[in-house]
Amino acid sequence: MGHSITLLANFLLQQNIHVYLDHACANEQLVAADLLTQCRVLDKDEMGSHCDLVVVLGGDGTLLSVARCLAPYRVPLIGVNQGHLGFLTQVAADEMLNVVSGMLTGKYLPEERILLECQLEREGVEVGRALALNDVVLSRGGIGQMIEFQVMINEEFVYSQRSDGLIVATPTGSTAYALAAGGPILQPTLRALTLVPICPQSMTNRPIAVSDSCEIAIFISKAVDARAHFDGQSYIDIRCGDKLIIRRYRHSLRVLHPTDYQYYKTLRQKLHWGEQLV
Repeated sequence: MGHSITLLANFLLQQNIHVYLDHACANEQLVAADLLTQCRVLDKDEMGSHCDLVVVLGGDGTLLSVARCLAPYRVPLIGVNQGHLGFLTQVAADEMLNVVSGMLTGKYLPEERILLECQLEREGVEVGRALALNDVVLSRGGIGQMIEFQVMINEEFVYSQRSDGLIVATPTGSTAYALAAGGPILQPTLRALTLVPICPQSMTNRPIAVSDSCEIAIFISKAVDARAHFDGQSYIDIRCGDKLIIRRYRHSLRVLHPTDYQYYKTLRQKLHWGEQLV
């Protein structure tokens, strides 16, 4: 990782581009001291207000955490994969400099990804708010008892449910936890959300897809121990009587892909689908 950061930072500096590094890079001593003197070090939350472009070196999980910080600023994002093939981190580490060089001259495929904004109300008062690029997951906690809740979409009653929880996923998140729970794969730029039950007591409960303009409200009627998770990276404890309100966030995330990016090729590789025969 440190080698890749050093290569990229030196390359950008040679192009007379101002380089900002995340505090984590400096604190973990991933780059040499002489390089740090040529760069400015910022908190991840500050990047959006200072940068015109952000490059994430890591996996999809790292990109998710950065994306939520950048969402309010509309700053484009490039993901350089440092491990296994990712759905979001599409630039291969060994091609990083060539691809990034081309992207700086306009050789990229832009894609807009929607995010979710979740608001938690308790006794009519907002007690929490968070963003998610993949999904908002209502789930039972460590005690292991099922939770009971009802779902409203645009103030219309949809169903009540007793289950281990519910996943509300964006198209980006449709290939993550939602897929493992039996949800549909949504093409990334589709303006839709999917609601996927987690082990519902009623076997007739099935995933549904709705427009991303819908407001989804979840009323928790029974929850001994439950939480709302955001991209699997942060959470809020849920109590009986709480209300989760989920909407599309007002800004989308702009992801820049290499010019040879193919979504269905990524699906085949990641999900081990059969290759083309002819």
